[in-house]
Amino acid sequence: MSIVTDPASGRDSARDIAVWDPLVRLIHWSLALTILLNGAITEEESKLHEWVGNAALGLVALRLLWAVIGPRHARFSAFPPNPARAIRHMRAILHGDRTVHLSHNPLGAFMAYNLWLTVIALGVTGYMMTTIRFFGIDWVEEAHEFAFNWLMLSVALHVAGVAFDSWRSGVNLVRAMINGHKRIPDGTEVE
Repeated sequence: MSIVTDPASGRDSARDIAVWDPLVRLIHWSLALTILLNGAITEEESKLHEWVGNAALGLVALRLLWAVIGPRHARFSAFPPNPARAIRHMRAILHGDRTVHLSHNPLGAFMAYNLWLTVIALGVTGYMMTTIRFFGIDWVEEAHEFAFNWLMLSVALHVAGVAFDSWRSGVNLVRAMINGHKRIPDGTEVE
């Protein structure tokens, strides 16, 4: 952890903590790009749509592997899904808590797992639609469409959650996902 000095005042104003390694950031933004491409640009039944979908699946697989062997803040152990912890976190927020979590906060942890599982569901149902056995089967197409709609809702909630938590905590989470460092305001509790 390093202390950043505010040049205007000459006083220590923030702690700059490295949290997101380059692979986590590359996977995050690449996955966002694949979602944008397949959600808004590629033709649904095109080969490009399939390739981009396969790339998204590969990115999630790589991220899940990295969550086992990667650095501390990238690991599953840094942000386990825990309903009781998520409820306590929501209550703490309602009472004005501004604690900064170095990895995902308890709600963000659920969102990360949700996004990964939803992309996997999209990939599996998308692949199924290309097979002889499942081609043209209504429930497979409906499951794929449901997963896509769920992903769009989840992405919107994710972006809103990032904006809210950045405002609440004073930590620019988008910048942290770009440069890998969370700049934590002086006096803020860190978990």
